[in-house]
Amino acid sequence: MDMKKRIHLELRNRTPSDVRELVLDNCRSVEGKIEGLTAEFVNLEFLSLINVGLMSVSNLPKLGKLKKLELSDNRISGGLDVLAEKLPNLTHLNLSGNKLKDISTLEPTIPFCLRLTDGCCCFLNCRGRGGGR
Repeated sequence: MDMKKRIHLELRNRTPSDVRELVLDNCRSVEGKIEGLTAEFVNLEFLSLINVGLMSVSNLPKLGKLKKLELSDNRISGGLDVLAEKLPNLTHLNLSGNKLKDISTLEPTIPFCLRLTDGCCCFLNCRGRGGGR
């Protein structure tokens, strides 16, 4: 099932502004991008995009209340610079199981990681060129 259709099903006759949690795990992204998710999800606090085939988060909308973002088991290899700008209240980020080439790929997340306080976490499990997990 593609991501747009899955979002429509998850809404269950609610408006996007009513949604606080959105789990889109195992649906398919077209061209490796987020689709169907808009800034109308103003109250979204938890977003899970595990194993959806993402290669980029560049078109992630601004989600001012989002606290937890699950991006594990995708094909993201860079472009993380948008996270600090578009997700100002993020306290939990899971990037495990992605294809991050090296530690420098995470450099754009430094401002985000520096503002994390006790009890917040950033999970990383990078699969480099030399193999897998």
